[in-house]
Amino acid sequence: MRNSSRYDRMFERLAERDEAAFGAFVMLGDPDLATSAAMLDALVEGGADMLEVGIPFSDPVADGPVIQAAAVRALARGATPADCFALLKAFRARHPDVPVGILTYANLVVARGRDAFYRAAAEAGVDSVLVADVPLKEAAPFVASAGAAGVDPVLIAAPNTPAGTLAGIADSARGYTYCVARAGVTGADAEVAFDAGLLARLGELGAPPPVLGFGISRPEHVRAARRAGAAGIITGSAIVALAAGHPGREAEAVRRFAAGMKDATRP
Repeated sequence: MRNSSRYDRMFERLAERDEAAFGAFVMLGDPDLATSAAMLDALVEGGADMLEVGIPFSDPVADGPVIQAAAVRALARGATPADCFALLKAFRARHPDVPVGILTYANLVVARGRDAFYRAAAEAGVDSVLVADVPLKEAAPFVASAGAAGVDPVLIAAPNTPAGTLAGIADSARGYTYCVARAGVTGADAEVAFDAGLLARLGELGAPPPVLGFGISRPEHVRAARRAGAAGIITGSAIVALAAGHPGREAEAVRRFAAGMKDATRP
């Protein structure tokens, strides 16, 4: 069985209940490996349907200051990709059914070797990998390595993505489609606006389910995303900032946050 079938089962289950998926992001190793592992467990306990995790990298160009700072802290504590894969393998043993995706950058993938990176991800029980700084026109070798390892390549679509590129994304992506909720880098916004047209175009093209990210930090954002037709949302900066603001109580803080955000995915 391919790991990626977890996404299919999740979206099918949620569709039966007319719910959207709540995805939660954690930077592995921030503030340390043990705490970030506890946070993943707490997010699932709070209701997260899927998880996205960052592997600490020195130049995360798609991320805003909150997640950049988390990567710097994790690197300062010595977190490595090997540590992150070991953490995820242990998580998978505890949570056999929760989809887990990695958001990373090309340097980390290429440094290990594309095939080796995706094999390591698969062996850790990872369902998908999104390489944030690889555009569609350069994605083919990454997509091929992902497919060979049984890992879903997740690709990014934005409201200003050309029609031809959207068609390519729909053809190559698996698991879900990461839809950018706004221009710029990641961050927690007070206001976000969703392009329902983008979601409709992806649906017409047969793309994997659209999941909105970038700037989503409040239950009202989740409800607006549902109204726009999103199959799910991912929250990152708000969770990372919340954890940083509750030293020693990170897991409980993010569990409560997840419960509120998950509740907003329901009718």
